[in-house]
Amino acid sequence: MGLPTQPTDIAIPVQGGSLNVARFRGPGQPAGPAVIAVHGITANSRAWGLVAATLGGRAELVAVDLRGRGGSRDLPGPYGFDAHEADLLAALDALELSSVVLTGHSLGAYVVARFAERHPERVRAALLLDGGLPIPGFEGPSPTDTATTGVAAALARFSLHFATLADYVDWWRRHPAFAGGQADDAALASYAAHDLSGAEPELRPTASAAAIEADALELARAGSAAARLETPARMLVAPRGLLGEPSPMQPLEHALAWASADPARRSAALVPDVNHYTLVLGRSGAAAVADAIAELV
Repeated sequence: MGLPTQPTDIAIPVQGGSLNVARFRGPGQPAGPAVIAVHGITANSRAWGLVAATLGGRAELVAVDLRGRGGSRDLPGPYGFDAHEADLLAALDALELSSVVLTGHSLGAYVVARFAERHPERVRAALLLDGGLPIPGFEGPSPTDTATTGVAAALARFSLHFATLADYVDWWRRHPAFAGGQADDAALASYAAHDLSGAEPELRPTASAAAIEADALELARAGSAAARLETPARMLVAPRGLLGEPSPMQPLEHALAWASADPARRSAALVPDVNHYTLVLGRSGAAAVADAIAELV
């Protein structure tokens, strides 16, 4: 399945400017129930393109560019989880969505869990993707342990320059998470294009370092919100990590323990043969995520 045409970008007034959200709907595709999607710490809204294409008409994905990333890269601070909460509220209000399904990947899962805990009346259900619970061995970034967060490897690309979009897509193809060819090429190209600023031959990945740092500093204590959720919630986890290593960001046993604490409202499952990235940017991962979304709407 190919990606739909490029999503329609919508500017939502928020503090300091406009938050960009991407409405994914292919030509002639009927409008399904709206689902708000929140990406990872250095990602952007186009990370959801393959999931949206796989959903078809079962739901309509509306993906946020978090403050400081993608089409919202120029939004100023303050950054962090309070800002994400206010921005999501503004987006729901502007889109006239009184109560929706929210899904988040990686950092986005923590943002969604915190939002759902604080605003349960606005959330019908939450789908948390390889995030939301405390990260094993992670107590928060510092000058000496930043590399242990996995964020450092993702941040390295922001110091690079590329002559063409194709060069940047090739860089992503060589990333350890995608080295085995697990990524969908069209999804990767769309994601990469939305990540760049400038003009050829001086293209560079762009995101606000201050925004990423603010989120990383709060991430260590953000894992408590999921345990307090009172809305229906589902968690999908990957067996491999950010670099494709067999060290998951969210171990299955932790996810199952979280679900068993409230089995009437929670469930958790492993998506086999994916890593942290290909859970949303690979075909088998996107199919599992799309099916989970369709079950919740």
